[in-house]
Amino acid sequence: MPDLDDVFAGLDRLRIELPSWGFADTGTRFGKYLQDAAAITLEDKLDDAAEVHRVTGCCPRVAVHVLWDFEGEEAGDATQMATARGLRLGSVNPNLFQHQCYRLGSVANEDASIRRRAIEHLLRSVELGRAIGSDVLSLWFADGTNYPGQGHFRRRKRWFESALREVHDAMPASMRMLVEYKPFEPAFYHTDVADWGMAAAFARAAGPRAKVLVDTGHHLLGQNIEHIVAFLLDEGMLGGFHFNDRHYADDDLTVGSIDPYRIFRILFELVQFERESDQVLPIDYMIDQSHNLKPKVEAMIQTVDTVQAMLAKALLVDVEALESARRAGDVVDAERRLADAFATDVRPMLGEWRRRHGLPTDPIGDHRASGHVERAAATRLGRKPSSGGSYA
Repeated sequence: MPDLDDVFAGLDRLRIELPSWGFADTGTRFGKYLQDAAAITLEDKLDDAAEVHRVTGCCPRVAVHVLWDFEGEEAGDATQMATARGLRLGSVNPNLFQHQCYRLGSVANEDASIRRRAIEHLLRSVELGRAIGSDVLSLWFADGTNYPGQGHFRRRKRWFESALREVHDAMPASMRMLVEYKPFEPAFYHTDVADWGMAAAFARAAGPRAKVLVDTGHHLLGQNIEHIVAFLLDEGMLGGFHFNDRHYADDDLTVGSIDPYRIFRILFELVQFERESDQVLPIDYMIDQSHNLKPKVEAMIQTVDTVQAMLAKALLVDVEALESARRAGDVVDAERRLADAFATDVRPMLGEWRRRHGLPTDPIGDHRASGHVERAAATRLGRKPSSGGSYA
C-alpha cells in the first residue's frame, strides 16, 4: 500500500506548464467576453502565471503562442521578463490557422507557395524556441476539409510527412516535437491529423524526437482516453498532455469539471507505468484552456489543484492488491482498487504537502485575498480597446 511519502514524492515531481493564451480575453466564434483583469501583453500573462505558480508551487513554465505573444516582442526581452518572475518560457506553439491564406490548409494546402509559407513559419518557430531556451515545439494543425472531394487525402498525408520531417531535422538536439490531434473543428468533413494513430504515424515519419501530444478534450464521445495513453506509452510515443475537459465536443472546460474520474484513470496509467518500469516518464504536462466566463487566474488555479488531487488519488492505488485481483480474475475487487483510491478525500493530504512547501493550503482563497485581480484590473482596463467593464 503506498504511503504518504510516495504521494508527496509524486507531487514534488509534478510540473505543469501554463498557457499564455489562457490569461487573455477570449470567447467563441460569436465574439469575445471581456474581463477587466484579463491579460493584454505577454508581460501581463507572465504576471498572472507567476500568481498561479505562487499559490500552487508546480507551474514554473509558460507556453507561448508565436503570433499572439511575439508580435513586437523580442525573444530576449520575453526571456528576461519570465526570469524576473521566477518563471521560464516553455513550449513554442506556432500559428498556422489565423491568416486568411490558410483557410484551405497550411502544410496540406494545394498551393505550393502557401505550403512553403507554413513550413517557413514552423522553421522560424524552431529558431524562436532556440532563442528562448524552449525544448518543445508543440504542433496543432487546423488543416482539413469541409466537403467530400475537396481534398486528396493521400497527397495531403505526404505533404504533412515531408513538412514535419523538414522541421524535425532543423530542431536543435535538445528540442522535442509534439504532434497533437483532433477529430474535427474547424474542419467538419475530415481533419488531416484526426486521431492518435495518425499523430503517431506522422511523428514516426518526422523523426526520433517527435512524439504524440494527447489533448484530453480532443476525442469523440465515449472514447477510452486512458487506453490510448497506455498504448502510446507501450509504443514509446507519448510525449505530453494538454489538460482540459469537455462535455459534448471540443474542449476548454476546467480540468475535472465534467469527469474527474477520467483524469484520475489517465494519471493512474502513468503512475502504473512508472512503477512497473522504475523510471520517471519524460512527459510534458500542459494546460490548454481558455476560459470565457471564469476568472482567468482563478480557473487556472482550480485546474492545477484538480490535477494535483487526481495525481494524489492515482498514487494511492494499491497496485499489489490490484494485480492480485487481476491474477485471480476478481473483476469486482480489481475495480474496487481504483474506485477506493478515487473516493479518498485527499484534501488533508494536499494541505499537509502544501504546508511542508510553504504554500497556501487554500490556493484560491489566498489568491482572492492577495488583491492580484484588483491590481491587474486597475492597470489593464484602461489599455483595453473597449472600456466600461466586463459587462459593457
